[in-house]
Amino acid sequence: MFLEKDTNSKSRAGWIEVVCGSMFSGKTEELIRRLNRARIAKQRVQIFKPQVDTRYSADNVVSHDANAAASIPVQNASQILFYANEYDVVGIDEAQFFDNELPYVCDQLANAGIRVIIAGLDMDFQGQPFGSMPALMAMAEYVTKVHAICMRCGNLAQYSHRTVAGEKLVMLGETESYEPLCRSCFRELTRKRR
Repeated sequence: MFLEKDTNSKSRAGWIEVVCGSMFSGKTEELIRRLNRARIAKQRVQIFKPQVDTRYSADNVVSHDANAAASIPVQNASQILFYANEYDVVGIDEAQFFDNELPYVCDQLANAGIRVIIAGLDMDFQGQPFGSMPALMAMAEYVTKVHAICMRCGNLAQYSHRTVAGEKLVMLGETESYEPLCRSCFRELTRKRR
């Protein structure tokens, strides 16, 4: 499905923004904040999330500090194109869980004059680039990296350290399964595992 570029308005230009970082860094909070500002400006706003993410709610995007926004859960990135045409601003949460079509979908939305705001983990629990996030960051006009606080030393954290056993790449969890760590603490813990 291709979206049509809005040729009626010269002022309608689309772009892509990415908010990335570790778990507990405020990515979803920042996504909700930006979408709320767009609503205040009387823009038509919709947020999407992967259907697999039901940690706090099946239908809402919820930040770790319990701020929530109504969302449309979708099975794959291409479904976003079916809903997005009537909106000025589209938010996408937990982008790392979407399939590899997400960069293409975001590009189509931006080319159609829609502001796209994406939030997601830039690295997996092993400290490796996660899903489509590297491609999305490369194509975005704006990238914001947010940080948590290291649970071991108090420095800025950029890693999502998994505290429970399991090698599966996608394992939904919260504070019972993950902790944010700085580079030094993450390296120390991963060295001990080898």
